Amino acid sequence: MPTHTQPHSRPSEALLTGLDIVLREPPVRLQESRAFGLLSNQASVSNQFEHAADALHERFPEQLTTLFGPQHGLWSTEQDNMVETAHASYRSMKVFSLYSETRKPTPEMLAGLDLLVVDLQDVGTRVYTYIWTLTHCLEACAAAGIEVMVLDRPNPLGGEVAEGADLDLEFQSFVGRAQIPMRHGLTIGELARHCNDVLGIGCELHIVKMRNWQRSMLWTDTTAAWVPPSPNLPRFEGTLVYPGQVLLEGTNVSEGRGTTTPFEQFGAPWIDARQLRDALSPIDGAVLRTVTFEPTFQKWREQRCHGLFVHVTEPRVFRSYHLTLRILRELRKLYGDQFAFHPPPYEYEPTLMPMDILTGSSRVRRFVDDNGCDADLNQLSSEPTDWWQRVRGCLLY
Repeated sequence: MPTHTQPHSRPSEALLTGLDIVLREPPVRLQESRAFGLLSNQASVSNQFEHAADALHERFPEQLTTLFGPQHGLWSTEQDNMVETAHASYRSMKVFSLYSETRKPTPEMLAGLDLLVVDLQDVGTRVYTYIWTLTHCLEACAAAGIEVMVLDRPNPLGGEVAEGADLDLEFQSFVGRAQIPMRHGLTIGELARHCNDVLGIGCELHIVKMRNWQRSMLWTDTTAAWVPPSPNLPRFEGTLVYPGQVLLEGTNVSEGRGTTTPFEQFGAPWIDARQLRDALSPIDGAVLRTVTFEPTFQKWREQRCHGLFVHVTEPRVFRSYHLTLRILRELRKLYGDQFAFHPPPYEYEPTLMPMDILTGSSRVRRFVDDNGCDADLNQLSSEPTDWWQRVRGCLLY
């Protein structure tokens, strides 16, 4: 845990994100830019709910020339996972998709720019692809001599807790490029600083800090409204379970995509929900409720799935990654070969197992199968002992 942690308290003033700050007090670097681009999506809004593309275009009409969108697109229109987005245009500006034939801006996309502004809402989990899109932008901009300005936003899970072993660099992919734990406890600005350093990128980087945010704050402590950062996290509650439940993407169990509460509920036709609940309960900081649902797309589409809904009752106590490792182990014990790990490809990785690139090594998969894993549940789910020491120099709050 960061050594400068402050006691939790609600802000006496409203949260101001990096976007709010630049709209109030435009940095000199932004004012002096001849032409800048913006990487954003539907959650890139001010505290007045004005989208960053509109707000910055109106404030700097001759300077903002190019827009970029991450996975799911600039407006988060592609709901399902691993669906590429086409290039487009908006208000006479070019819109380039960075989840298309390329995940990194090409020299042609960056042509004429002297600054790239990034305003993306991260959810505090290593496999959320926006942070890796950001690292690709840092690399491309460093090569082109273009500066990057990150407009910081809160980590919805706060900034005091990490979960999960570090990524093994042999398992690098688009869902993990740097040696960080699954739940990392950093803001996107802090991540940009850390990755710029540890990946040896060397981009000239500017961070516009937030105001009235403390590391102890969960999203609900900020007073800010929740705008879904991606289509399958429509509720803040989904982010509480996401660091663990996202692992279900590497299995034949539905993570709830195609329902109104993805990641909060999960299931499959062959699960006995009461049996699984009884095997897992009690859970620190959460209660499990049996459910039945029919996904409208993705795994088990239009088939009745039985499973569990994870109600987080004590967010500061609950550890999602620990719970999901228990869920995976029980699914294997109870249902044998009915439970299966998905084969590749997954997120542009053609050979490594999806579960392995999600968890950052093969150890979780071997732990679930009781197949020679060299770590126990607590070792796999606890934060790395030196994590906060390693990132101390990148912390902004």
